[in-house]
Amino acid sequence: MKKNTLLLIPLILGALSSYAQDPARKQTETQFDAFLSAQSIGNTIKELSAKPHFVGSPGSKEVAENILAKFKSYGWDANIETYQVLFPFPKVRSLEMVSPQKFKALLKEPALKEDGTSGQQGQLPTSNIWSADGDVSGELVFVNFGLPEDYETLESLGIDVKGKIVIARYGRSWRGIKPKIAQEHGAIGCIIYSDPKEDGYFQGDVYPKGAFKNEFGVQRGSVLDMVIYPGDPLTPGTGATENASRLDRMDAPNLLKIPVIPISYHDAQPLLQALEGPVAPEAWRGALPITYHIGPGKAKVRLNIESDWKLVPAYNVIAKIKGSAYPDQWIVRGNHHDAWVNGANDPVSGVASMMEEAKAIGELVKNGYRPKRTLVFAAWDAEEPGLLGSTEWVEHHKEELKQKAVVYINTDGSGRGFLSAGGSHGLENFIDEIAKDVKDPQTNVNVYERLKARQVATAGSDKVKRENLARKTMTIGALGSGSDYSAFLQHAGIPSLNIGYGGEDGGGSYHSIYDSYDHYSRFGDPGFSYGVTLAQTIGRAVLRMADADILPFEFKNLHKTASGYVTELAGLTDQMRESTLLQNEIIKGNNYRLAADPTLFSKLPVAKAEVPFIDFSPLHNALRSLELSASRLSDAITKLPAGADRSELNRKLYQAEQMLLNETGLPRRGWYKHTLYAPGFYTGYGVKTIPGVREAIEQRNWKEAQDQIHIVAGSIMKLSGHLDEVVRGH
Repeated sequence: MKKNTLLLIPLILGALSSYAQDPARKQTETQFDAFLSAQSIGNTIKELSAKPHFVGSPGSKEVAENILAKFKSYGWDANIETYQVLFPFPKVRSLEMVSPQKFKALLKEPALKEDGTSGQQGQLPTSNIWSADGDVSGELVFVNFGLPEDYETLESLGIDVKGKIVIARYGRSWRGIKPKIAQEHGAIGCIIYSDPKEDGYFQGDVYPKGAFKNEFGVQRGSVLDMVIYPGDPLTPGTGATENASRLDRMDAPNLLKIPVIPISYHDAQPLLQALEGPVAPEAWRGALPITYHIGPGKAKVRLNIESDWKLVPAYNVIAKIKGSAYPDQWIVRGNHHDAWVNGANDPVSGVASMMEEAKAIGELVKNGYRPKRTLVFAAWDAEEPGLLGSTEWVEHHKEELKQKAVVYINTDGSGRGFLSAGGSHGLENFIDEIAKDVKDPQTNVNVYERLKARQVATAGSDKVKRENLARKTMTIGALGSGSDYSAFLQHAGIPSLNIGYGGEDGGGSYHSIYDSYDHYSRFGDPGFSYGVTLAQTIGRAVLRMADADILPFEFKNLHKTASGYVTELAGLTDQMRESTLLQNEIIKGNNYRLAADPTLFSKLPVAKAEVPFIDFSPLHNALRSLELSASRLSDAITKLPAGADRSELNRKLYQAEQMLLNETGLPRRGWYKHTLYAPGFYTGYGVKTIPGVREAIEQRNWKEAQDQIHIVAGSIMKLSGHLDEVVRGH
């Protein structure tokens, strides 16, 4: 973004933060910043991305041991906790078109002279891990992004994918949703390709000239059905220790039943070009130089996938500095270290910032600093296949974490650009304060001001632009899934944050052999200045949480956010009611045409049952109770006498999030227990807020929606009562 854009944004001068009022804290953070080095971050990225290091590979162990040695050299007490997890290494991968002409997909990315690590041995083959084994042949059908609405379009065109192989393009949802929905519709195989419209020359110059995906680039990735549960598929809810009880693989409910493979747009073009049938709707068309057809027709393909399903070690590196005042209150900070190949961006850029934070804190300790609370830094293994390392650790230590973990702060790679933050809304004010204290390295304004300038400049309407201009504080998003916070927040109820920078770091290398130091140092974060900015941001979060006299949880923001979710749900219900009435009227009005032409019947939408009255009053009542409780708590905290023991108060503050758990979990996926946040059943990474109610409404399961309203209201009332207990105790 150009600097002069910022001139449009008035300078926001709020009340002085507690940071500005605390000279000792300011001095500690100034010293912390002085120990951060962009050169050191760049060196760490180069070192840790020097070899392929997917879980179970020799490189994975080397990286874990390297990180362990670094932690120890910084003065941390560190060790490796090892879990035995299932990982299917691809043995057979074959995709060929058998008619109307012969074509065999390359399924390989070539080495480039401009990319020093792209020709290495030991690379993970291009694959979708957790594909079912299978050798299948069938007609090919193009299903756009492979979302539920795309199958509705196919149905309206009279196209059925049962017994066929589908080809979907990456984008609009997490990749694992595409084969999941295809399987539900009877497809026998799934191909996922990167279209240049979303990820290639349509976006900009391709690698190595530019940042974007070249014709041979392939996005590897997991297709584990993580919306059922993440982690090792064989040990749901239990840490995957060596002697853990395990399911039979065929009984694991989050594993696919059909083979699936990712391909480049070089390999996709001949397949798509051979398709017949209707021309694809305009919204379905990518940027390949062909006419996009849907199929089916003469185009038939054979897909053959076989993997070596075996247990492999996952090495979690856990480092600690014991708290001086509250050793049993833990500030947990994490980033995964495993990659699909070299992973300079994903995840090593995040690991490098985390290690720089650990080094700087180690230097503070050597100079006399002692955190009041225990710091726990974690470098997770096996995140890429499905959050295995972090999930197994949380499941293994769940009861201890529910007693001791104050917060979990996650990163997952980072790059040049704008601050993004999501997580527990009780920490929204906390993040706002930090965002106003960290400087953006390109513009020298704080990172909140730069983010706000972007939001104003990219607003889709004048109304949204005015709202963004009027906003005085930062808002954070809700968390779905896709990184290591899931087990902490959605399973154990540990307050969590996920923080990163990006938006100006060119795409194209994601999960490919080109996610390399050469690519990242040119396009991801040249000069590694945002690596320092990330370390400054997370470092402040860690240090402020560690040393807070009273932990910075503010439940008024949580009430406001949850109230907004309920308003959305009521609006969704009203919208569905009106839409159903209108659609049924259209069908009724067209009935007379059926007598003249019965073939029209298959082309008309099916009448739907009317949307009944949904009673949201239990949620409204619970939220009113929470509003009053949050206000009473804020008042009580401001009146606490100086010098009073706050350890029990703080424990109750950080355990408040656990009140929002429903121990029976969400319908059909009981691992997810948080009543406000979960990944969507058909979105994957994308969040569904108040998911039990929202998804029941979307699926038109009205009884379940009403039942879930009472469950969520009960959780909110439990939180309200918990906050009132805090007030009574102080």
